[in-house]
Amino acid sequence: MTTPQNDPKAADAPLLLDQQLCFALYSANLALHKLYRQLLAELDLTYPQYLVMMVLWEKDDVTVSDIGARLFLDSATLTPLLKRLETAGMLHRQRSRQDERQVVVTLSEAGRLLRQKALAIPESVRCAAACDVGTLQGLKQQLEILRDNLNS
Repeated sequence: MTTPQNDPKAADAPLLLDQQLCFALYSANLALHKLYRQLLAELDLTYPQYLVMMVLWEKDDVTVSDIGARLFLDSATLTPLLKRLETAGMLHRQRSRQDERQVVVTLSEAGRLLRQKALAIPESVRCAAACDVGTLQGLKQQLEILRDNLNS
């Protein structure tokens, strides 16, 4: 008779790939990024650039540190992203008049216009996920709680 103490599968359970929350999140993230890569190709944006643009579409004229805090990114990661978006004509970066140590980011006209093209993306993601809005909203809330718990 096999007991949990001498069952090799039970002993290995903590290390089985299919038992790992991290792998479920990782593989779902890979699938989601593949979908976004396809959807964002017509906007000529990468996923991280899309996140920056969403922050700016929500609230324009913000500091680099504000964007970084919102996206959980440090300035060393964010600065090259912002430079590429500026080169693409999507935004402007300039030193703050109030505090020369801060850089303020504002949308260009092209960046504002790009928002219209991006409006269909969330619905395309919802359709690809084959979930109703309530299910996705609940999953999002659970992931936010998990993120906040892991960050504390």
